[in-house]
Amino acid sequence: MILPLEFLRQCKASDFPDPQEYVAWQFRNLKLLETGLLVHPLVPLSKSDISAHRLLQIIHIAYERPLETGKDSESMQELSSAVKSLASRSLDGRSDECHWADGFPLNFHIYRMLVEACFESEDGAVVDEIDEVMGLLKKTWVILGINQMLHNLCFTWALFNHFAMLDQVDIELLSAAEKQLTEVVNDAKTTEDPDYCDILSSTLSSIMGWTEQRLLAYHETFSTSNIDSMHGIASIGVSAAKILAKDTSKEYRRRRKGETDVARGRIEAYIRSSIRTAFAQRMEEADSKRSSRNPVPVLSILAKDIGDLATKEKNMYSPILKKWHPFASGVAVTTLHSCFGNELKQFMDGLTKLTPDTAQVLNAADKLEKYLVKIAVEDSVDSDDGGKSLIRQMPPYEAENAITNLVKAWVKDRVDRLKGWVHRSLQQETWNPKANRQSFAPSSVEMLRIIDEILDAFFQLPIPMHSTTFPDLAAGIGRIIQYYVSKAKSCCGTRSTTIPQLPHLTRCDVGSKLFKKKEKPHVLMKRGSQVGSSTGNSASDLPELCVRINTLHYIQTELENLKKKAKTCLRNCESAQDGITDGLSINFELSQASCQDSIRQLCDTTAYKLVFNCLSHVLLDTLYVGGTSSNRVEPLLRELDSILRVISGIVHNGVRSRLITSLMKGSFDGFLLVLLAGGPTRAFTLQDSQIIENDFRDLRGLYFANGDGLPEEVIDKASLEVKSILPLLQTDTGILIQRFKQTISRCYESPAKSRFPMPAVPAQWSPDDPNTILRVLCYRNDEVSWMHKGDLTPGIGPQIRCF
Repeated sequence: MILPLEFLRQCKASDFPDPQEYVAWQFRNLKLLETGLLVHPLVPLSKSDISAHRLLQIIHIAYERPLETGKDSESMQELSSAVKSLASRSLDGRSDECHWADGFPLNFHIYRMLVEACFESEDGAVVDEIDEVMGLLKKTWVILGINQMLHNLCFTWALFNHFAMLDQVDIELLSAAEKQLTEVVNDAKTTEDPDYCDILSSTLSSIMGWTEQRLLAYHETFSTSNIDSMHGIASIGVSAAKILAKDTSKEYRRRRKGETDVARGRIEAYIRSSIRTAFAQRMEEADSKRSSRNPVPVLSILAKDIGDLATKEKNMYSPILKKWHPFASGVAVTTLHSCFGNELKQFMDGLTKLTPDTAQVLNAADKLEKYLVKIAVEDSVDSDDGGKSLIRQMPPYEAENAITNLVKAWVKDRVDRLKGWVHRSLQQETWNPKANRQSFAPSSVEMLRIIDEILDAFFQLPIPMHSTTFPDLAAGIGRIIQYYVSKAKSCCGTRSTTIPQLPHLTRCDVGSKLFKKKEKPHVLMKRGSQVGSSTGNSASDLPELCVRINTLHYIQTELENLKKKAKTCLRNCESAQDGITDGLSINFELSQASCQDSIRQLCDTTAYKLVFNCLSHVLLDTLYVGGTSSNRVEPLLRELDSILRVISGIVHNGVRSRLITSLMKGSFDGFLLVLLAGGPTRAFTLQDSQIIENDFRDLRGLYFANGDGLPEEVIDKASLEVKSILPLLQTDTGILIQRFKQTISRCYESPAKSRFPMPAVPAQWSPDDPNTILRVLCYRNDEVSWMHKGDLTPGIGPQIRCF
């Protein structure tokens, strides 16, 4: 007999005092038929079973309006037909029994419905009379075939289901479900009942499905408002996973390590899944944040968001998940590192030049990576390998290397362009003193302006390693400046190329005239124009040389300003460390040293070119030729004064004294050259020494200029060599001869049967040098020096032309 069907046939609405109670009673019987025939049938249903579809349709209609249960009712006849058709089915096809309620599945379902009496109908909370209700429930166990294990499983499901259905806000329900599940875990270890295992698997699969749906995206599920529920949900999900991971058909007892591996594996899966989902959301958000008003690169925004996500993970979620996975933070950041790394790799592929956007992205990536690695290391410091396994999962972004390489390429590009510009500009430079008020080359002004712009652009690059990449830029700029400096002086010759070669040392025969009548006097041999020089021997080249000197001084001065600016910018950079800027300006210092040395060379070259080329007609060709009284120093002074006026009108104050000092030294050297190597047209008596000394005093006075010229100590220092030689001119010839013999004997061992060699020309004239003394004697115009010519010129033979 199909009892629910018979109840519906026999009982009428009039049998119930309350119509609503009749409707509820009818509903319960229909629900019982649905459960026994459709939900838990003895014989499985096929999808095409017409009776099943018809019964389900009748029940759904009855849920909307009460069913007419009279014997002749059409709806009752349809219900009876569908019910009998389904209930009469059997496994062998021959049984005449009606299988409308086949034992355990239905009984357990009924018990689940009874368990609902433990909860309030309004808010779903556990009733206050829970102990009394539990006592009543236990009385049904014998009737329904329920035991403690089935009760534990059923009550666990009820607690969990009510928590899930009530917006997951009742933490007490969740805690009770978590506690009850521990009983289920213990039960599962002690039974092999297949019916229980089926119900267990089905129930825990539902629980685990619900928990995983939330844990696989826990960043979306849990926030500060409901983070307290995360531990309970994770605990229930992990416990369910442990039980389901067992081979229920063979064994239930696994080693604890196996259980730990299950929990750890599930938590790691939750972390990686949720992190990837959260990362994808952050990418969409970062893309939406970028607009025309906010042109920050997407990856730069994303890097900041990922850093915030890592912080949230570390502070909010990982402390909960560490119960099952000791390196929860490490797993999270390695996943974030991988996700961002994939995006960064696509960005970095094909990068060829550094732009502000590129630098910003790489800088943000490098900062993010260091932060993620720091979290991973801190999280796994107590692990067996010290966190090495986690770090191996984080292949470096190489963002810092990429920035460094791009910066080097950026520097090389700027330096190459600057060098090309400098090369073209130098070819067009005229070194005209009228080009600007300061009388230095316009190309130098423009070059330093470009260098200043390059420095500004470099320090505006959003990179973290200005201090480590600046040396490359400074070295490149230094090379360009040194190139400019070398080109500025390269075509002007050198000091050594302007000094004429010394003529052969000569003496006159006894009784001959020093200068033969109508004989053209011999003059010093002079070099021609310098190789590559456009200056020639004309004093008109002086302004151009002055401009070159001014230009180098201007560069040297501006380099000091650039060095100060670079140091200030480096100190202001976040990456600059204490004292790190002290050694970074070395290339600028080399450039300054190059300027200083080139200024010295140009001053010396200009001075000696003026003295030995431009003034040769009043110095080498005229001074004291034919006698000291006839050709004195006044023409030379006039020419020098004119040159000094040109220098004072063009050369910058900061380098003017340096050039005038070189000119003074050159004129003093030229004066000595006339006295000691003036050639056969010059000879001096003892009486000439006073005239010569007076002329030198006038030459010194030109540079002193009554106190408006060079400092007296500078003039005195430059005069030392001349002053040391002038006393030789007024020394008696016999004394000079004795001094010569003594000095040459000290320098050379006296050969047994040969004469002394010709003493070498010294680097600097000296009263104690045999060559210097010999020259004074050779240019001495008296009989004593002639009578001792064999002693004066030992061993020099054909090297001296006597006439």
